[in-house]
Amino acid sequence: MTVKELANAFDYEILCLPDEAREIRGGYAGDLLSWVMGKLDADSAWVTIMSNVNIIAVATLTDPSCIILSEGVSPDEGVLARAEQQGINLLSAKKTTFEVCADLASML
Repeated sequence: MTVKELANAFDYEILCLPDEAREIRGGYAGDLLSWVMGKLDADSAWVTIMSNVNIIAVATLTDPSCIILSEGVSPDEGVLARAEQQGINLLSAKKTTFEVCADLASML
């Protein structure tokens, strides 16, 4: 499944989508950035409530297919600009982290 297909299937808000055809091959949920850096596999969708610019830094190191901000979280100022600069797909969902993970699991 692609990031664009996931966003459309579950009506997630697209915040930044420079690579809409990027394949999602797994998923990971986590908010402790140092932990995520060691556990997040490339080509996975990362579900988090963290909304500061550091999520983009972690994504550049781990290469996820996308970041999904769950729980209706909005990104902090500067996050969208940095995501665009770094080519990171960024989505937002009003659903809980658990519900977003269930969505991902149903599609993989």
